[in-house]
Amino acid sequence: MSDATPAKMLQHRTDGPDEAPVLVLGPALGTTWHMWDRQIPELTRHWRVLRFDLPGHGGSPAHSADSTSGLAERLLHTLDTLGIERFGYAGCSLGGAIGVQLALAAPQRVTSLALVSSSPRFSTPDSWRQRGVVIRTNGLDPIARSTPERWFTDGFATAQPAIVEWAVQMVRTTDPGCYIAACEAFAAFDATHSLGGIGVPTLVVAGSEDQLTPPAEARALVAGIPDARLALVPGASHLTPVEQPGAVTDLLIRHFTTTWQESSAGPPAPAPVIAPSPPQPAAVAELESAERASLRTDSYDVGMKVRREVLGDAHVDRVTEETDDFTSDFQHFVTRYAWGEAWTRPGIDRRTRSVITLTALASRGHFDELALHTRAALRNGLTPDEIKEVLLHTGVYCGVPVANSAFAVAQRVIREETTPEE
Repeated sequence: MSDATPAKMLQHRTDGPDEAPVLVLGPALGTTWHMWDRQIPELTRHWRVLRFDLPGHGGSPAHSADSTSGLAERLLHTLDTLGIERFGYAGCSLGGAIGVQLALAAPQRVTSLALVSSSPRFSTPDSWRQRGVVIRTNGLDPIARSTPERWFTDGFATAQPAIVEWAVQMVRTTDPGCYIAACEAFAAFDATHSLGGIGVPTLVVAGSEDQLTPPAEARALVAGIPDARLALVPGASHLTPVEQPGAVTDLLIRHFTTTWQESSAGPPAPAPVIAPSPPQPAAVAELESAERASLRTDSYDVGMKVRREVLGDAHVDRVTEETDDFTSDFQHFVTRYAWGEAWTRPGIDRRTRSVITLTALASRGHFDELALHTRAALRNGLTPDEIKEVLLHTGVYCGVPVANSAFAVAQRVIREETTPEE
């Protein structure tokens, strides 16, 4: 994606008096700014409310972003363009993750925070990457059709069929590539150990019936954020602002009107920079040895991160559990050498590395590894049709029997990975 300014701007709209303090509302994945429609009449009596669409959602251009930090940067760029320096922020689900990122990365700009249907870590990285695999294969329709049961209580879905249909259509009209990128943002998001750095008053709102981010997740946020309080909304599931608009509106008004404080203090003075003393000659050999050890540790840590992203947490956890004194050095070597060095080189992307890996494994008859890397290839963005072409091409140059066995392995894995959950 280009760094051009239009690509950084988020589709947005503002309502309310120009002179009022600014309140930004962040949407959930698969929704548009209209998810906050029922809050607007009351909130605009107190605030200048800015709502935005995620990339590829609603009217927002399909310039995807695959991290909460990237989404937060685009929001800050949008606010900068509008001349907005300080603001309160309320976000739902992915919008809540963006709020956490804003409070950590730009604490001088966020006056107070509300996290709705949010969590320090949303499900598991594997589950989000698996959703991306399903979407690449089947499109967004299976996700859209399961939206009502994920977002609303049964009673609400039965009583409000028009709103349910509106929700389904919001998801259906989202750009699939941007939805997959947002799944990657969820997969990478983990603020568990960073919550203590949030220094603004925070309201955490949870629906009592929410199965995606249950109240236990809200309590984890409250436990980790120094100045946070919990509000539990009865009879609400994940899309709480839509299902219980009055209760959520009242909570937001009470929180933001009591916590807004315009700070006149400037940024803290930078700490003095003290140059380190050069190492003494006798210590140089020790230092070089420590640096070499540090490099080995760095390549292992980077490798473990990439290994988990490509192969999935479940597989890596299983390998780790089975590792003992006899195999630990080998597993360390594989993580450092294959994943920390080869897979992280900048010359080609992960999709291309998956193509090479599938070909090499098939040609050598390593079919257990081929199954593992077929899953990895789907996670790295290859479609089933592209995997088919790789194996067909392999059959020309490596032999039909090899390709025949490889097709059987890949077919089984692709069926398992791309079948939507009922």
